[in-house]
Amino acid sequence: MRRVAAVFLALGLSSCGPIDFEYADGTAGRYADWRGHWVFVNYWAEWCAPCRYEIPQLNAFRTAMADRNAIVVGVNFDGVDGSALQGLIHRMKIEFPVTTQDPRGRFGYEMPSVLPTTVVIDPKGTVAATLVGPQTEETLRAVIGTSAGPS
Repeated sequence: MRRVAAVFLALGLSSCGPIDFEYADGTAGRYADWRGHWVFVNYWAEWCAPCRYEIPQLNAFRTAMADRNAIVVGVNFDGVDGSALQGLIHRMKIEFPVTTQDPRGRFGYEMPSVLPTTVVIDPKGTVAATLVGPQTEETLRAVIGTSAGPS
């Protein structure tokens, strides 16, 4: 009986797929979960005043687009991690998930040299745009051709 349970457990775990990265809250992340979505990878830092301006816009965009195939993910430019990163997320009122690993290697783009920068990955997993400077909910919507009207 134990052997049968072990086999079912192994099959169940293998169907979950490999863990590619971790979010700041400790949950596992998989790039496969991003497939079929527009993914807005935002690079930010605590010392970046335009980033602080942009974060509420990203929060609003994430909320508005939750049912419309778009995901916002943050990356701390300075590589802060652990409880320090969680503290920054709380202080800066970031409501979107923040990764602890930079996804640029996966998608083949360069590290941004200006903050904030948002890299937009299309539903096929290709870099569709690189947005430099603070964005608004409207400029983010324009990238994927959605308006602020009802869905």
